[in-house]
Amino acid sequence: MEIKKIDGKTRKNIRIGAQVEIVQKHHQRSGELTKGIVKRLLTSSASHPHGIKVQLETGEIGRVKWILI
Repeated sequence: MEIKKIDGKTRKNIRIGAQVEIVQKHHQRSGELTKGIVKRLLTSSASHPHGIKVQLETGEIGRVKWILI
């Protein structure tokens, strides 16, 4: 089964419990992605050019690059 990726710049596409790939602040230069499950949405605006900021269930915080479906 193929995994589809949706851009993480729009808040309405991201749900609590969704599997996502984020980039943490200290990995912005390298672009290293961290995969996890969304625990909280931290960005209140409808969209953000660098991705919606979320907290994962592991406690890590970063901006969503991809939503995995």
